Amino acid sequence: MDFLKEIVKEIGDDYTQLAKDIEGTEQFIDTGSYIFNGLVSGSIYGGVSSNKITAIAGESSTGKTFFSLAVVKNFLDSNPDGYCLYFDTEAAVNKPLLESRGIDLSRLVVINVVTIEEFRGKALKAVDKYLQMPIEDRKPCMFVLDSLGMLSTEKEIRDALDDKQVRDMTKSQLVKGAFRMLTLKLGQANVPLIVTNHTYDVIGAYVPTKEMGGGSGLKYAASTIIYLSKKKEKDGKEVIGNIIKAKTHKSRLSKENKTVEIRLFYDDRGLDRYYGLLELGEIGGLWKNVAGRYEIGGKKLYAKQILASPETYFTDEVMQALDEIAQKEFSYGEG
Repeated sequence: MDFLKEIVKEIGDDYTQLAKDIEGTEQFIDTGSYIFNGLVSGSIYGGVSSNKITAIAGESSTGKTFFSLAVVKNFLDSNPDGYCLYFDTEAAVNKPLLESRGIDLSRLVVINVVTIEEFRGKALKAVDKYLQMPIEDRKPCMFVLDSLGMLSTEKEIRDALDDKQVRDMTKSQLVKGAFRMLTLKLGQANVPLIVTNHTYDVIGAYVPTKEMGGGSGLKYAASTIIYLSKKKEKDGKEVIGNIIKAKTHKSRLSKENKTVEIRLFYDDRGLDRYYGLLELGEIGGLWKNVAGRYEIGGKKLYAKQILASPETYFTDEVMQALDEIAQKEFSYGEG
């Protein structure tokens, strides 16, 4: 034991410690949706990991940017002294969009990046600057990269300028290298990174299969990978948002290949916090759905009625029961 203590002392940095001294509890960032929290962490009171990489992947127009902005809004609302660095590769984020989502613009920095090398350099510079601050001065911080699939490489740009019609075979290695450097740094800084990415259909697969682009770099680095698909949510004839189907493709915190539906509004409401809990309660036998109505608190009500006044029906006791169901449904070693 004395030898191990001497080794720790000899190495002498803030990130070398005996295993018994490592913080034992996983910390989470609330996403703003109870059911999505359950999917990615095994608890409706959890969320995405506070110091790991989470990938949100889907086809074009599945709401990846809107989803990321909804998580950013909830992060900033939950941490009044926190801030976010948003690496934008699609020139999709502008002031009117951010204002429509209800995001505090004074605590969000939008960084436009074109190449993988540029993202790597700016992200590493930012996290190093954060780590140089005294621990007591570090405010909650989140990084977002939207999206990985749109990043080019310096070689690709040079070839295009020289009118060379060749594919850059170094791209996947650059992606892998960028995330290899960032993963540990973000963990040390306790800063979460959300990365959006595109998916494509695998040609020749025996069953319809989707794969995430960008090579293996993000697949290995990400703690959690969520695949999104959507359908439009209407109020009468007006489209007011999306119902997003989210599936765990990879997770170190919860069971894989689990699917939930979440509701994302186009206005400043963002993610519907309570949507999906009725279905979770039905799975756990907390109530039944008979002819489209749920029996809660001695009343038979339609989902729309319940979700219009959720605090009335999702009491503390009900929420505790739902969290226990979520742990059985989504957590490793449960169910």
